[in-house]
Amino acid sequence: MTRIAALHDAINLSQGYPDFDPPRELTEAAKHALDAGYNQYAITWGARELRDAIARRAKTFNGIDADSEANPVVTCGATEAMMAAMLSLINPGDEAVIFEPFYENYGPDAIVSGARPRYVRMQWPDWSVDEEDLKSAFTNRTKVLILNTPNNPTGKVFDRDELKVIADLCTDRDVVAVTDEIYEHIVFDGAKHISLATIGDMADRTITINGISKTYSATGWRVGWAIAPKTLANAMRRTHDFLTVGAPHPLQIAAAAALALPESYYQHLASMYQQKRDDFVRGLQKAGLDCRPPRGAYYVMANFGRFPFDDDWAFAMHLVERLRVAVVPGGSFYGDPKDGRRFVRFMFSKRDETLKEAIDRLQGLRDVP
Repeated sequence: MTRIAALHDAINLSQGYPDFDPPRELTEAAKHALDAGYNQYAITWGARELRDAIARRAKTFNGIDADSEANPVVTCGATEAMMAAMLSLINPGDEAVIFEPFYENYGPDAIVSGARPRYVRMQWPDWSVDEEDLKSAFTNRTKVLILNTPNNPTGKVFDRDELKVIADLCTDRDVVAVTDEIYEHIVFDGAKHISLATIGDMADRTITINGISKTYSATGWRVGWAIAPKTLANAMRRTHDFLTVGAPHPLQIAAAAALALPESYYQHLASMYQQKRDDFVRGLQKAGLDCRPPRGAYYVMANFGRFPFDDDWAFAMHLVERLRVAVVPGGSFYGDPKDGRRFVRFMFSKRDETLKEAIDRLQGLRDVP
């Protein structure tokens, strides 16, 4: 969709990257690292400076106890961390429980690793999860559960009660949880991010994935990490070494500086995105789309059922070709694409003027009979 957006000179609200820069502290730290000689390989599983920063931040914000020597694995973005985790865990014939709609990589990650995905539907419009549906997804072949909170594409933030149900199932069935928490600081309306690793005994069976892309508006830097129990971390380190050897050394040093930013930075980040969310959702609703304000991340899943389009691709192509706004067809987020045929996903990690122009263009939907 990014390529199609370029063809039509469209506003790109499909791929999840900002059109504004990272905090100045990050870019200055990266420049300093380049001048200070951090230009060769770091230790493959992460520069000591960054691993120390990850361990400190995990303790103070998430409540996760991490030994910087034993538990962090620094990777080329959270995407590689997820792939390294899956390749380290899965044997052919295993199964992976995945909530859907899901970030597009999770299903393919499971399949490439040799696992069969078993999808658990989050129900429109509040993206609730039926406990019985979740229980029935677990079998004697279940090896891993993938959890993304705050969630892309729905904006759902899993609460403590929901996490307790997940934790109990993982513990009872001897399943490892792999959690993608990269939007942990982008939460709204008083919602609190809770790491699954802090529930019960889940620290012993959870791989917690994060990175700098979303919190620090640096999606092109490709610096991510996982925090895992020592045995799983060692397996991930071997897998990661064969996948990419290591993340960019100078950008790892800059990432350590990012993790030292004051709490006021994160408060401002959430406040900024909540204002964008409020204005953007109102604009989508005014254009005739059925959507709810997400509780986290920077995406909106919208139902276009009142418009006379056959499916999500037809609607998405109308938006990009006629109104010059690019979105992601909803089927991209489902195991069976037909299940997402009435949805598209918008993202709102853009400057206010970009979002305003997009909303102005989308008002053209009111001319559709």
